Amino acid sequence: MPSLKDLKNRIASVKATQKITKAMQMVAAAKLRRAQDAAEAARPYSQRMAAVMANIADAVGSGDDAPRLMAGTGKDDTHLLVVCTAERGLCGGFNSQIARFAREHVRKLVADGKTVKIICVGKKGYDILRREYSSLIIERVDFREVKQMSFAQAETVAGKVMSLFEEGGFDVCTLFYSEFKSVISQVPTAQQLIPASAAPVEADAGAMAIYDYEPDATEILEDLLPRSIKVQIFRALLENVAGEMGAKMSAMDSATRNAGEMIDKLSMSYNRQRQAQITKELIEIISGAEAL
Repeated sequence: MPSLKDLKNRIASVKATQKITKAMQMVAAAKLRRAQDAAEAARPYSQRMAAVMANIADAVGSGDDAPRLMAGTGKDDTHLLVVCTAERGLCGGFNSQIARFAREHVRKLVADGKTVKIICVGKKGYDILRREYSSLIIERVDFREVKQMSFAQAETVAGKVMSLFEEGGFDVCTLFYSEFKSVISQVPTAQQLIPASAAPVEADAGAMAIYDYEPDATEILEDLLPRSIKVQIFRALLENVAGEMGAKMSAMDSATRNAGEMIDKLSMSYNRQRQAQITKELIEIISGAEAL
């Protein structure tokens, strides 16, 4: 049984930890609002960009004139997975959910006889995936020094992906990230970047309109496709930041409450042991007095 001093030291240690987790929860809550606003603001632009791309792609069709980023290589042999996670932990299962989702995709591709390459955006995803797939990871992108995610970071990742595609490094590229739903819900998501998907989005008055393109629909696509890839990656990075802050806020709240419960249990053990010790001392005093 631990001594009173040991219990007192343990209670003080847990209280110090509780102060840290409470402070981290408040910081995450403050950052969450800004990150959530940024992620929600990026969604309409990303969706509208997809609508424009779908409209132009319909005009171009899938013939020989289609840009290479949309037509692809015509093969399905080599797959590039861009796995976006957080740079830091203490956010529950946020990073492990994305990594697990990507790992399942890798296993399926390998079982089908495909060649897989991985680019890890974020330290935590790299740390998880390298345990099993270190030979498949071709590059790691580190944003630990970045205080606020911007379009420049998306351009960095997109530049690496498109350069690798131009070199013939892969046939299909898929982006993995976590879509922010709420503080307690972040959904791991896979989105194909290359060949660029031209799947139609929800129709509205603008999407149903018929356009004349100047100078040429194919030429417009050549310019818009790289920009669309950057936009989709930027949105994924913003969704990840919001999801990380929401998961961290929830995890630190749970840690704070667990620390409180542990303090209550340790305090109860301390008080019982102290009471038993006082009772024992009283019994010894009374016994000694009676012996006299």
